[in-house]
Amino acid sequence: MQPELWTYRTDVHDATKSLDLAGYDVEATDGKIGSVDEATYEVGESYLVVDTGPWIFGKKVLLPASTVTQIDPQERKIYVARTKQEIKDAPEFDESAFKETSYRDRVGEYYGRFPYGGGTATY
Repeated sequence: MQPELWTYRTDVHDATKSLDLAGYDVEATDGKIGSVDEATYEVGESYLVVDTGPWIFGKKVLLPASTVTQIDPQERKIYVARTKQEIKDAPEFDESAFKETSYRDRVGEYYGRFPYGGGTATY
């Protein structure tokens, strides 16, 4: 597993601050994709589980923490450096296996092919 892929960038999330992202809207580079169902903050193992609602017929997607480019607590929005299509083409979310290393490795291989986006935190 690539720890840097599963870690929030320091310009986006200060690990010394507590922030519950559940319920935040998630914006891809080309529009809203859903809302955060679950988020973790373990160094090297952080991710978002996003409920896409009607966008992908109510499915969920797993996003590595490094895809997050901005967190806006006032607007309750998270911005990610991926397009809707890139997220839609990611490996299918597996509710029973998403915490397992082998599944996260597969997701990491997919997202690891893309360059990291820029951004700054607003909190």
